[in-house]
Amino acid sequence: MSWHISGEYMETCNCAYLCPCLSSNLAARPTEGDCKAAVAMRIDRGEKDGTQLDGLSFIVMLQSPGPMGAGNITVGLIVDERATDSQAEAIGAIASGAAGGPMAALAPLVGRMAGMERSPIRFEADRLTRAVRAGELVDQACEGVPGANPEQAISLENTGHPVSSRVYLGKATRSRFNVFGMDWNDSSGERNGHFAPFAWSG
Repeated sequence: MSWHISGEYMETCNCAYLCPCLSSNLAARPTEGDCKAAVAMRIDRGEKDGTQLDGLSFIVMLQSPGPMGAGNITVGLIVDERATDSQAEAIGAIASGAAGGPMAALAPLVGRMAGMERSPIRFEADRLTRAVRAGELVDQACEGVPGANPEQAISLENTGHPVSSRVYLGKATRSRFNVFGMDWNDSSGERNGHFAPFAWSG
């Protein structure tokens, strides 16, 4: 059975800008020693095994005790509270890599699955700004770093990022997580962020 989802993605993490994970192919130690990240996905169009996923969002929470490539990553999933049980099951299979696709490459690095939470998720995109809130669990926003064309953020190409091989660079204007034992709160404007359109299939 095949599936596909496409839409918009954004994340913030606790690394100082610019996070070393992408430029080192996950080999570098995060700037704070460990890495905490909230990878938020808004599905504009999607379907799995006949289950429609249009308009739903989810957030993959990650915590790595050291370089991501060394493994032992803790992963938790926040699913849009509007999702039915069958939609949540489909999203869980996609987000965990169990259904194949891009996240399957990350699966060997996962040491613990922390579970799933349901929450209202609001995903906003406006020019170079991205913001996502999931109830009291996640509240994050980033502002793209303008490039030579100030209407477009600088991007990294040919990355090993599971969401997209091309990601835009941003700085987190706020980054707060309090879920699955991951606790982080920063509004310094000096932490890392990324965003991009995405298209996955499996």
